[in-house]
Parts: sequence; C-alpha cells; structure tokens
Amino acid sequence: MSATLSGIGTVGAAGTRTAVAARQLVKVYGKGEAEVRALDGVSVDFAAGQFTAIMGPSGSGKSTLMHCLAGLDTVDAGSVHIGQTELTKQSDKGLTKLRRDKIGFIFQSFNLLPTLTAEQNILLGLQLAGRKPDPAWFDNIVTVTGLRQRLGHKPNQLSGGQQQRVACARALVAKPDVVFADEPTGNLDSKSGAEVLNFLQTSVRQLNQTVIMVTHDPVAASYADRVVLLADGRLAGEIHRPTADSVLAAMKNLGA
Repeated sequence: MSATLSGIGTVGAAGTRTAVAARQLVKVYGKGEAEVRALDGVSVDFAAGQFTAIMGPSGSGKSTLMHCLAGLDTVDAGSVHIGQTELTKQSDKGLTKLRRDKIGFIFQSFNLLPTLTAEQNILLGLQLAGRKPDPAWFDNIVTVTGLRQRLGHKPNQLSGGQQQRVACARALVAKPDVVFADEPTGNLDSKSGAEVLNFLQTSVRQLNQTVIMVTHDPVAASYADRVVLLADGRLAGEIHRPTADSVLAAMKNLGA
C-alpha cells in the first residue's frame, strides 16, 4: 500500500476526487486481556466514481472499517471524511442527516417491506425524509437495474436477485455521495449474485456512483476497480484491476 494519500475531499494526482477518506482509524473492542484492536491505525482513500472492494481474512477488520466509514459505528481514534464533511465529529442528529443525505446502504439481507411494491420500496426512504425523487434519475436507475417490468410486484413475487436490485435502487435513488455494500451477494446464488454485481459495476460506470463493498468472495471482488486488503486491523496492500485469481492469490498470502 502506498504511504502517500491524496488530500481529503480533494482532487488527486490522477484527477480523481476523494469521496471517502480515513485517517489513522483505531477501533478497540474489550479491555485488558480481552482487548481486540479491530482497526489499528488505518489510513486509506476511496476515489469518487470508483468501485472499491474491501477484503481480508476473517477477523481482519473489514466489516468494522466499513461500519466506521459509514457512521454505523464510532471510532476510538482517527477521522473519517465523506467529501468535505468530517463524519467523526458529527452529533447523533448530524450523523442521521449525513446518512440520510449522503450515504446509501446495501446489506446482505434485502430489508424490503413485504406489503409494498418494488417501486414503493425504492422510494420509501425519500418519502420518510419528506423528499420527492428526481423523475429523470429514478427512470435512469430503473433502466440500469432492469426493474421496469417489476415495479408493481411485491417482494414475494421477485427472485432473490431482483429483490437485491430493488435494494440497490433504493440505495441510489437519493443520489448519495457513496454507497456502502456489505456482502451484498451473500444470500444469493451465483447467477443472482452476478446480476447484482453487474448492476453495481454499471452504476459506477454509467451513473458515476461511488461504491465501497465488503466481500469475502474473490469473484465478487473481481467486479471492482480496486481491492483494498486488510489483515489484523491494518492495511495489507491493494490490487488495481483485480481478477478472481489475483485476489485469491493475495488472500492466500494473507493466510485466508
């Protein structure tokens, strides 16, 4: 991993803007002999308009890093910026607003309301925030997800892959600065997982979205532009233009 990191929220040497920046993140669980340093001084940037995967062996800190980057968990030291906003200095109210306005989430479980149609599930977050969707943006997302013929269907009428694409559309419809995806294909078969990963890849390339994904699957990671590797709570390297084979080899080197 290069020791040189671009400035927070700025344009780097390659002309890419930093969407998310972490500086010297420390997260400790437990005390005394039971203390575990889940993150041990992690500093890393995530470029805007790119698809980045975070990988590492079990217990490496990858999920903890995502939760801290997304404001779902606190840090014991260090800072996180979403664009120019320092997430780690926000009040609970400020964090809630930041997550609502700037961050999209996709989880392993689809978290769709069974009584609502696909379209209603996609728009639910905006409605709860008292906001109306941008019609052109909504139409674009529906096209990219391939859900146009499924908008009137309820979750039990959709395949697993279609349900996760609804969850992806819900994460994107508010035009977030960044989408965090936590094992988004974990509950899917390989075909449905490929559908979701293709969509995330397309959302980056066609919609200029920024996606940060935690995964344990080298094939899923191969869809990303870059893979950030963690081991024992520290950065352990990165792979640009990854393939499933290059990711698998790197994971073996980390003892996974």
